[in-house]
Amino acid sequence: MIGMEVTHLGHSCLVVDTPDARFLIDPGTFAANWETVTDIDAVLITHAHPDHVDWERLPALLADNPGAALYVEPELAASEDAKNWTAKPLPAGGSATVGDVTVEAVGGQHAVIHRDVPRIGNVGFVLRQKDGPALFHPGDSYETAPDGVDVLAVPLNAPWGAVKEAIDFTRAVAPRVAIPIHDGLLSDAGRATYLRLLRSHGGGDGAGLDILDLAGAGTTSVDR
Repeated sequence: MIGMEVTHLGHSCLVVDTPDARFLIDPGTFAANWETVTDIDAVLITHAHPDHVDWERLPALLADNPGAALYVEPELAASEDAKNWTAKPLPAGGSATVGDVTVEAVGGQHAVIHRDVPRIGNVGFVLRQKDGPALFHPGDSYETAPDGVDVLAVPLNAPWGAVKEAIDFTRAVAPRVAIPIHDGLLSDAGRATYLRLLRSHGGGDGAGLDILDLAGAGTTSVDR
C-alpha cells in the first residue's frame, strides 16, 4: 500500500493505517467503538478534554493493545488521569518514529474558548511517511499550519471556533484533501452547511476544496 487508510470513528477520532503502522488519534467520549480497535502501534492524544480522551474506555483499549505506545500532550502526561499509564509526553517541536512514520508534534496551546476560561496545552500531530501522504490532525487549534501537509483533518465546529477560522486555517495549511472532524455538536443540517462553506471557500482564491467526508464511510484509502 502506497499511501494510507483512514477511518473516522466520530468527532475527533481517527484510525490511520500506513504500510507499517496503525495509529489511533483522540479516542474521546463522542466517538464510537474505538475501544475495539486492535493491532495499534501508537495512540496519540492531542489534549486533556474528554471529547478527545475517554479515560474510562482507554484502559480496555490499552489492555488489548499491549504493544501500543501512548504519546500525549505534555500537560496531559503529567496529569492524575495518566498516572497509571506509561504515557510518553510529546511536546511541540518534538517527534517520534513509529514504524514507517515520523510523528511531529506542533502548536502547544488549545484555542481560546473565552477570556475567562484558562487555556490548556494542545499539540497537533503530523504523520509523515517517506513515500506516502502526510496527515495533520490539529486537535483543538487553528493556530499552526505546518508545511507539506497532503491530508488535513479539519475541525468543523467547536465552542472555540468559527467557520471563518476553519476556512482560513484550511487555506493556510493548503492540503490536497481535507477530512472533516470535530463535528459532534452539529445536527445533520448544520453539518451540511459547514461542509458546503468549507468546500466552496477552503481552497482560497476562489478555488474549491477536495473534501473527503468519512462520516459513516468506513476505511478509505488516501494516496499521495
